[in-house]
Amino acid sequence: MKEEWLKTLETPCLVIDMKKAHKNIDNMQQKVAAYGCNLRPHIKTHKMPLFARMQLEAGACGISCAKISEAEVMAAGGCEDIFVAYPMVGEFRIKRALALTKRVKRLILAVDSMESARQLNQAALTAGVDLEVRLEVDTGARRSGVVREKAVDLAVEIHKLKNLKLTGIYTFKSLIYQNQPTEDIYAAGAEEGSLMGELAQVIREAGVPITDVSAGSTPTAVEAAKTGLVNEVRPGTYIFNDKMLCYEGAADPEDIAVRYYATVVSTPCEEYAVIDGGTKTFPMDIILDIPPYFYSTYAEVEENNDLQLRRMNEEHGILTGKSGKTGLKVGDIVSMIPIHVCTAINMQNQVYLDYGDFLQKEQVAARGMLI
Repeated sequence: MKEEWLKTLETPCLVIDMKKAHKNIDNMQQKVAAYGCNLRPHIKTHKMPLFARMQLEAGACGISCAKISEAEVMAAGGCEDIFVAYPMVGEFRIKRALALTKRVKRLILAVDSMESARQLNQAALTAGVDLEVRLEVDTGARRSGVVREKAVDLAVEIHKLKNLKLTGIYTFKSLIYQNQPTEDIYAAGAEEGSLMGELAQVIREAGVPITDVSAGSTPTAVEAAKTGLVNEVRPGTYIFNDKMLCYEGAADPEDIAVRYYATVVSTPCEEYAVIDGGTKTFPMDIILDIPPYFYSTYAEVEENNDLQLRRMNEEHGILTGKSGKTGLKVGDIVSMIPIHVCTAINMQNQVYLDYGDFLQKEQVAARGMLI
């Protein structure tokens, strides 16, 4: 970012390098397409229709969302093929999903239990519509998703419901290999593709004609696509990248498109400096000093490895120096790299977009969309 723009920033804030974001979009699209696989990026990272449209224009087949409220925002922003990759449970949620089907060309919903499938089927029957659904399968993350051993039987039962059309299965595996955490993104991705491909075949043999097999987070997407056993992957973080992905071996530091900027507001002593962002600015969904990556700071101070952000209050961030002194003074602007960019974006009402020739504000339209 141009040096003269620093004084125009209202800190604490995030600035997105649009050239890098474009490059990241194109790189993932080309890698996945090379293996004949569709890319349906997850918007959880950027939460802005502008970036969803960029991904679609680059060749994405559609988008993925976590919540129906996110999907509503993306639909209003021009997205017409949306997968809500989250169990569709709750009358309030289903009611909004039914309304959204009238606004988009394709809406895919998710189930992982017979309870949720029956509730969704009854709502569809009452509304006189058919709903497209995918079955979520747990492949090791131990989050939502039916366990693999029960997936075939559940798929058969869902297939019998008159107003649900079961068209596929999907998973989020995380960095798991042989049911254990791993740092090997290649092994994890290959296993993810194999597990889903094999399960899909068994489900088809049981009489359920599913067509879509969806997998892949940013670390595992390309390797899962490479197996040829899945026809769709749903990475999200790749659009901006962050230090977490760098630690995992899934991104290079030069491809991180987002920076924090914070202002030093107080320097009570030379041992620490206070910046204008605390826990309401910097995500705390990582834990410092634990394996395998031993994060030492909540955001990495750029071009100064001596400084660390290890203590925060709501509106105060405390920077300390490993050497014992920070060297900072009141009014200094500090550039920092996000550890986990997805949660960082969601804490901002707006971000700055750096187009190289000009700086522009953009609303994070799906921020806080949790329903």
